[in-house]
Amino acid sequence: MSAPQDLTVAEFLGDGISAELSSAVHRVAAALPIGVAFEAVDLSLTRRRRDAEGAYQEAEAALRARGVALKYPTVTEKESPNKILRERLDFTVIHRPVASIPGVPTRFQGEVDLHIVRIAVGGTYEDAGRRIGREAAVSVRVIERRPSFQAASFAFALAAKLGCAVTSSSKYTIQRATDGLFEEVVSEVALAHPGIRHQLELFDALLAKLIMQPEAYRVVVTPNEYGDFLSDAACGLIGSLGLGASASYSFDDAGKVKLAMFDPAGGTAPDIAGKGVCNPAAALWAFAMLLEHTGNRGLGRALDQGVRDAIGAGHATRDLGGKLGTDAFTEAVIQSMHARLTGKLSSR
Repeated sequence: MSAPQDLTVAEFLGDGISAELSSAVHRVAAALPIGVAFEAVDLSLTRRRRDAEGAYQEAEAALRARGVALKYPTVTEKESPNKILRERLDFTVIHRPVASIPGVPTRFQGEVDLHIVRIAVGGTYEDAGRRIGREAAVSVRVIERRPSFQAASFAFALAAKLGCAVTSSSKYTIQRATDGLFEEVVSEVALAHPGIRHQLELFDALLAKLIMQPEAYRVVVTPNEYGDFLSDAACGLIGSLGLGASASYSFDDAGKVKLAMFDPAGGTAPDIAGKGVCNPAAALWAFAMLLEHTGNRGLGRALDQGVRDAIGAGHATRDLGGKLGTDAFTEAVIQSMHARLTGKLSSR
């Protein structure tokens, strides 16, 4: 295991509970045995209304300089900041891990430990469509070879680390041209990884099987919209749409990750902003993913498990049935993380 490394992170500040999430991350970062500096960029709606282009230029420059960024929730008004950043920085792959959390009540009894790898571009999301008269509308659906290859390669590399199979999922029997191209590319990548089993699932069947036997799936790679649907469905299985973090990646010509942005999946929650009651778990998990990505794997795992340990021990915020505010929960996470780092708790 490599030694912990000091790092500087581009930090994209947003709206609503963004400031409270940032404060929680900074408190955890200060408790780590490495130095973490944050280069803040204001992407709030107020800033974007005043100087949107300047805000995005500053964010792009900071991420290109640092290689990694942590982004907090932003309001979508005229444009989606996530979409703008994706286009400017050529993010083609989104990775969303979703795992059951001890202590979180759910209506589902299965054990989820899933890594969803999603093409971040194309599908039905790039074209808003157009009306044809009053009675019809049409939109164009695009699947491209390059992002399909990058998503598949990322999925197989991840499966090699986890020691599991890769499931590719789409509607390839119906969308024979578009989804057919996606599955063709995944099969080509699979040939380069003969030690990793590759299985295909029709997407509708996958949703049913995930509910009936979630333990059968670890890494799933899909086109854009399917991954979006699957991510929210999986978060629903573990108890909350707000208990997820994700990473967006762009790649160099050799296929290695060039830029990475990590963010919590939840929204800006304006109804509770500034009240000190928001749940920072997803933001802390995003920070844990960033730590692992930058070579601080042991610290990232300790933080990831520290959040889970705190919740499992009943130290939860109100949205999970607990009584803690944001600061108290963050302190509980820090204590659990320290216990992991000092070996007082066994690894998961």
